[in-house]
Amino acid sequence: MAISRQLHSVIDAFGRQGWHCETVEGREVLTTAFEAHHTHVHLHAQAFPHLNALSIVAESPMSFDSQRLTLALELTMRANKQLTLGSFEYDLDRAQIVFRITNLFDKEVYDPDIISSMVHCSIAELDRIVPLAGVINKTRDDLLKDLSIPLLLEREDLLPPVPEFHGEEEEL
Repeated sequence: MAISRQLHSVIDAFGRQGWHCETVEGREVLTTAFEAHHTHVHLHAQAFPHLNALSIVAESPMSFDSQRLTLALELTMRANKQLTLGSFEYDLDRAQIVFRITNLFDKEVYDPDIISSMVHCSIAELDRIVPLAGVINKTRDDLLKDLSIPLLLEREDLLPPVPEFHGEEEEL
């Protein structure tokens, strides 16, 4: 199966960023991995040529026992309420926290800046939620009933550091 122009533009955008990726044979999918501040991120980029769409899926393994699973699901659902783009999921079958973002493009050749932004967003969002899920896993059984997911989402001490911008500032 030949690679579509859409997927080829994703490969080019990854190459511009210096990101290694591999194609999945017979599919319009790239795979790669990143080391984020808090977690290892497995990332898939899937092109949908007939829609001119690209979906970026970032995943990180995280399992929960039966006492903590409900809290973890609440965490992902409440985190979704705070998002403008993308969404969190929890893959019950594979024990993975997932962040997914999709964009529709006007042209067959996708904009590399948008692709890079989608990847950065996916990694950052997953890196933001993983330590919060870790708090759920580390909370003692006798304290679980007192764990407030809305308050947990307000914690800023677990946020990954924001990279500083070192480019030239545009004059207004």
